[in-house]
Amino acid sequence: MTSQPGGEELTKGSSHQVIAAVIAALLVTFVIASYVFFGQKPPAATGEIEQVWAHPRHTITSGFDAAGAAMSQKAFDHVLVFTLVKLHNQSDKPLFLHQILTNTTLADGPHTSYAATLTDYDRVFIAYPELAALHAKGLSPETTVNPGQTVEGTFVSSFRITKEQWDARKDLNFTFAFQYQPSLTLAPHSAVTEQ
Repeated sequence: MTSQPGGEELTKGSSHQVIAAVIAALLVTFVIASYVFFGQKPPAATGEIEQVWAHPRHTITSGFDAAGAAMSQKAFDHVLVFTLVKLHNQSDKPLFLHQILTNTTLADGPHTSYAATLTDYDRVFIAYPELAALHAKGLSPETTVNPGQTVEGTFVSSFRITKEQWDARKDLNFTFAFQYQPSLTLAPHSAVTEQ
């Protein structure tokens, strides 16, 4: 009859296997963590909302169409939102801005407004001459930001809501959409000024 090996003989050398497995697990964890840490690129764009002004309006149409024919007057409320922003391209390629969105959450849910074109931005000050003090260098929603460049400008968005709805908003932020790059969303760090 052959004798059966004792329990001690079965476990001989297994401690080396445990140590080897622990070292292998640590090595794999280190390689994965290094890949994630060193493989991360910083965002292509950074920015800052420098100032936001809101201008609530109650408007009554003139009662005449573009040809001068009489038509019924209409009344509506809206809030013009002027925003001064600074955007910086920290990548090595140009960034092509193609949309600017103003986002707010009201009692009935989220609302979004596109920024006006530069032409419409300038027209706002013709339509509302009392806002001339806010007229600054406009930022086009189609701006190109070259590598390392910082651009600064003001844009305007409009919401068809009352002053009371605007004052009751839950949040406010701005999305800058770039072609071929992730969008950048910024929130103001200071209170909105009413004009």
